[in-house]
Amino acid sequence: MALITLTTEWREDDFFQGILRGKLSTSCPGAVVVNNAGAIPPLNIMHGAFVIRNTFSHYPEGTIHLVFVSSEGSGIQPHLIVKARGHWFIGADNGIFNLILNSDPELIISLDNADKADEITLFVKAAAAIAGGRNPGDLGKVVSGLAEKVPLRATIDRNIVIGSVIFIDSYGNAITNITREIFGRVFEGRDFRILIKSNKYYTEKISRLYCDEPVGEIVTLFNMLDLLEVSINGANLCQLFGVETGDSVRVEARDEGRDGNGLFKN
Repeated sequence: MALITLTTEWREDDFFQGILRGKLSTSCPGAVVVNNAGAIPPLNIMHGAFVIRNTFSHYPEGTIHLVFVSSEGSGIQPHLIVKARGHWFIGADNGIFNLILNSDPELIISLDNADKADEITLFVKAAAAIAGGRNPGDLGKVVSGLAEKVPLRATIDRNIVIGSVIFIDSYGNAITNITREIFGRVFEGRDFRILIKSNKYYTEKISRLYCDEPVGEIVTLFNMLDLLEVSINGANLCQLFGVETGDSVRVEARDEGRDGNGLFKN
């Protein structure tokens, strides 16, 4: 039985949802269709890639992932089938596959679309072929590479790590691109200060749980993705502080001459 996931820019009440699910029901009878994520910010490839990169491996090998994020495609961004790590991905070659995988895939096929079908029709046709055991090579031509998009990476110095907010979750927590490994490499056994939003707010500890800190205080912890996350216990940090994706988060060896440790010190 085929398993097909959907990652889309569409609201749940958008008519695109019904068209896609109806076509899948017709072309892939018996397939299990799972909504991996909806309402991805329109055309936000970085956001869509972050979600898929951190979710696809939790599905069984052989899963078919339909990616409707900036998915219209064009001559320079053809629609692709990509096989990697035992999974199938179908979407536009707009850089998202490179961000999801960060490694060379096993197979890349540029889909034929002589009928100039819309991407829903095209992706469903490709998914049905894979689910039915057909040779994906019959659907287009094998190509050798993917469009590249450079991910945001933290910069590292002996006493400083500068990262960025790369994702804001449903609770208004700011997830950064500072990994546990990078943090430990620079600050293991050292005092540090984590500065948020142009150094206006800061904290000097890593917590294990949100409730380790009083309600209303900053919480910094490593989340289930092993990424540094900045939040407020009981509140929406990004709304309160005006934090947006792309904002910097700076971790530095602590200056012992600076007083205090708290939410509104500056």
